Amino acid sequence: MRKMLAAVSRVLSGAAQKPASRVLVASRNFANDATFEIKKCDLHRLEEGPPVTTVLTREDGLKYYRMMQTVRRMELKADQLYKQKIIRGFCHLCDGQEACCVGLEAGINPTDHLITAYRAHGFTFTRGLSVREILAELTGRKGGCAKGKGGSMHMYAKNFYGGNGIVGAQVPLGAGIALACKYNGKDEVCLTLYGDGAANQGQIFEAYNMAALWKLPCIFICENNRYGMGTSVERAAASTDYYKRGDFIPGLRVDGMDILCVREATRFAAAYCRSGKGPILMELQTYRYHGHSMSDPGVSYRTREEIQEVRSKSDPIMLLKDRMVNNNLASVEELKEIDVEVRKEIEDAAQFATADPEPPLEELGYHIYSSDPPFEVRGANQWIKFKSVS
Repeated sequence: MRKMLAAVSRVLSGAAQKPASRVLVASRNFANDATFEIKKCDLHRLEEGPPVTTVLTREDGLKYYRMMQTVRRMELKADQLYKQKIIRGFCHLCDGQEACCVGLEAGINPTDHLITAYRAHGFTFTRGLSVREILAELTGRKGGCAKGKGGSMHMYAKNFYGGNGIVGAQVPLGAGIALACKYNGKDEVCLTLYGDGAANQGQIFEAYNMAALWKLPCIFICENNRYGMGTSVERAAASTDYYKRGDFIPGLRVDGMDILCVREATRFAAAYCRSGKGPILMELQTYRYHGHSMSDPGVSYRTREEIQEVRSKSDPIMLLKDRMVNNNLASVEELKEIDVEVRKEIEDAAQFATADPEPPLEELGYHIYSSDPPFEVRGANQWIKFKSVS
């Protein structure tokens, strides 16, 4: 009897040490999965498209929610650090577009490839880098993913090729990566992303042509957030049906604010490419909450009411949260716990990103050649060598 009472006492004391919300979540029976209807994709040169229903498991739902919240909070922290002048130079934030980076990653394999433009922080995270490495890169520190030398637009990870600053220039590179996939005989695809502002670039159509001729496993993806810098798509493009722009290449128009739509469309497109049919084009209809970059307040060419309407009706995190709570995949308390954990992770990463040292000047010439020793960097007077003062 004493042993039984002691065991009960230990259980009760253990429960008392845990937050009440954790005990509540642990005692609740959640569904393992749920089936959802998703918006039908518009199709170009395709007889069938992605499914209009999909299954979301509780495990995947929690993972997607955490990843999207992390990207959102990371971008908001970058905004704060920029306004404090700790982050300098170019900085393009992707809050509002979280369903794109997380949904695309959910639809491919880690061995597949991805290249994008300069709004790259979210993709850098979903491709496997930590918030620490990303924020430290933004602040130009040694612990950054490019040793503090790349900044906002030049981050890289395994099978992730940036972050590219020249408008549209990453698209031919993506076709080249897809050519390497085919040449090496690997069952891999390359996701090649660009924005609606880059969609009228001539080099994109040249890449379309090559990819179609050689049947490259390339998914061309236009992230249409409705504004190229400060110009609306209606003012910039004679045709805003970006998914049809490939002409001879099949295309899909996808709800880019719904992570499940993006995931299913990506799976469909990847399967199409892996089958040897050649490239396919996806248009993700999405929206950015910030301006084009940190120098753009974002309200001179669109109204605050428009931004607020998207936030209240189409926010990707809110949509996933409502689905999960309403279908007993998670509780509000459990998701709030994730929010708290994510905020702590971001704060810890920001502390690291501001305390980590900058790279010394002697390393300016490092990492230009893979195996050769660094060369000496010369200034206006070639006989003077620069040294770091720190």
